[in-house]
Amino acid sequence: MSRAPSRVPLEQRIGEFGASRWPLTIWFVVVAASTAALVCAMVPVGPDWLGTAGAITVATAFTWGLAARTGGRPFVFAPLALACGLVAVLTDQDLLLTGAAVGTSAVAAVLGVMITVPAAGIATAARECVVGLVVAGIGAMATVGFEPAIQKERFEYVGLGLAFLGAIVLVHRLGAGFHGLGRRGLVIVAIGVVVLAVTLLYAEMLRRYGSTGLVDELLGWVAWSRDHLGAFPRPIATVLGVPALAYGCHMRARRRQGWWVCAFGVAATSPTATALANPAVSVTEAGLSVVYGLAVGLVLGWFLIRLDLALTGNRGRGSRVAEQAAAVRPEPGRFAPML
Repeated sequence: MSRAPSRVPLEQRIGEFGASRWPLTIWFVVVAASTAALVCAMVPVGPDWLGTAGAITVATAFTWGLAARTGGRPFVFAPLALACGLVAVLTDQDLLLTGAAVGTSAVAAVLGVMITVPAAGIATAARECVVGLVVAGIGAMATVGFEPAIQKERFEYVGLGLAFLGAIVLVHRLGAGFHGLGRRGLVIVAIGVVVLAVTLLYAEMLRRYGSTGLVDELLGWVAWSRDHLGAFPRPIATVLGVPALAYGCHMRARRRQGWWVCAFGVAATSPTATALANPAVSVTEAGLSVVYGLAVGLVLGWFLIRLDLALTGNRGRGSRVAEQAAAVRPEPGRFAPML
């Protein structure tokens, strides 16, 4: 008498599926298809529902990716993001659509930072900045795919605040808590906080209370750049976000506290994720603004890296080459869970 075949437990089958390459392959296909839908909606080509469908799908996929990358529960948070997106679109309420849009921009901004890997040199640090901004750029298309009703400055500030808060919470786990900062890391983080606060406060005070002559002069520079170069880089991304992400990835190849510096990379990914939300700025100008900010920010990041090596490393080209070769602090791969 033959025995009935034993059934494999559901938990074991889920574990085997998660350990395979299929989840990552499906994730890539979903992101690529939803990005194509968003591009078609922006052209526009195809049915009207492509934009909202692509936005919901990107929000869900990015939430899944962020949860999986940071050791969270993708089976919980991804369906929750899907449900929130569907409710916002089906009810067609401005408040819910705006909330879905700003939440999507924040998730995309944080994922753009979390998907980076340690960088031993400036070339690899530049590559990581490009990867982070590309992820945020896809999030920007999903953000406007919800067609939110926004007040530009408030929308950008809320998106940046949510992204920075999310990044700090995750980095607190990845960077071994506050005690993992050390004196040097504490100084770097304090400088980053000051630069972030000064940049935001100065821009807001200048917009509201600045003298007419100074405002006109600054607006003249912006106008010249837009007329001759096609765009003007976002100051917060150029001065803080991109340099912090490049320098943070450089530090992560050597010390775990580099994650605390990378947290300020949302000052680049968050403005990128909300770059298309301003109806007065064309897609081309928004893209050029991100590219110019990346180029100038990488120059500042290169300066920070060279300054760090000059102050903490040995002098001479040979010593710098040896130091870069020895920068092999292990971290999980780009698409592997970090926790």
